[in-house]
Amino acid sequence: MKDHFVLQNVKMINGSSVDIIVENRKIVDIVTAGTGNGQNLVDYNHKVYVSSGWIDMHVHAFAEFEPYGDDVDEIGYKTGVTTIIDAGSTGADNLSKLVNSCKNSKTNVFAFLNISRIGLERIDELSNLNWLDEEQLIKTVAEHKDFIVGLKARISKSVVGSNGVKPLKIARKFSKETDLPLMVHIGSGPPNINDVLDLLENKDIITHYLNGKSNNLFDESGRPLPKLLDAINRGVHLDVGHGNASFSFKTAMHAKEYGIKFDTISTDIYRKNRLNGPVYNMANVLTKFLYLGYSLEEIINAVTVNAAKWLKKPELGRISIGDLANLTLFTVEDEQTSLIDSEGDEKTAEQKIVVKGVVINGEHIEC
Repeated sequence: MKDHFVLQNVKMINGSSVDIIVENRKIVDIVTAGTGNGQNLVDYNHKVYVSSGWIDMHVHAFAEFEPYGDDVDEIGYKTGVTTIIDAGSTGADNLSKLVNSCKNSKTNVFAFLNISRIGLERIDELSNLNWLDEEQLIKTVAEHKDFIVGLKARISKSVVGSNGVKPLKIARKFSKETDLPLMVHIGSGPPNINDVLDLLENKDIITHYLNGKSNNLFDESGRPLPKLLDAINRGVHLDVGHGNASFSFKTAMHAKEYGIKFDTISTDIYRKNRLNGPVYNMANVLTKFLYLGYSLEEIINAVTVNAAKWLKKPELGRISIGDLANLTLFTVEDEQTSLIDSEGDEKTAEQKIVVKGVVINGEHIEC
């Protein structure tokens, strides 16, 4: 790694160009384009955007688990994402293994702790309430308080079995005991989505909010459910969590029509949907929202400013002198590209977002 380098003639999201000078892993200056001095100049010729490093709020990064697992850097910096949040791959039984598996990775990693101690060792992890061990969960949170950002509860039929909404009620108790918010996966019912919404509070996250399943957040005509509007007013956070089965263009169009906007855009990426789609990478998911008509600023804020704010780590969402350098470099190219949602619905976009590189904890890497 070079101790000093200059990213020259990079475009900010507002279209202005600057030079960003990095030394000893930190941003030491941001100057007028073309005026940065140093031995190691990387000239992007006003063609490449720079943002603070992208943050993916929902990934599965515990490589040992199938199908929901992958290698940290394969879904991290190599795809332009400098910080990933593992979304409950591991519970108290295996969280320490996840922590250890990340130690040699370049990508920054945090995690939601699965409320089931077995995590995604099996995919019906909330079907047996004996796996919801409060004492073990609290102990794990205390041991890894700098790594764990919240608790994860997957509340859909295939996960909870006959338990309905009971695991979410237990999760609510765990949340109060640990003072950690919940990320709640929604999907097929039972339980009914309205019963899930009733239990969500300020700072909790609904992930998969644009899924196309019959138990989703919009009625048959596409209008948002009244209890969804109530939840938003309480401060519940909406996260995309694309995944194999949880993003629908049709639902996303309804949401946009009625002003139900994402707070964060995340991939729910793991090995299968990285290699075979429909996710592939963060840039592909962001391109879908460009196609839907959101501005570049709204889209990039969702994976920078908004995510960093939720994490209470504002430094991850800004480009500021004195901060550790975590940046994403990308272009918006005028090129037709095919986009597929989780329902198999295919759209053709006229533009696409392409990652060109990252600065990860002060190290510049071209992608």
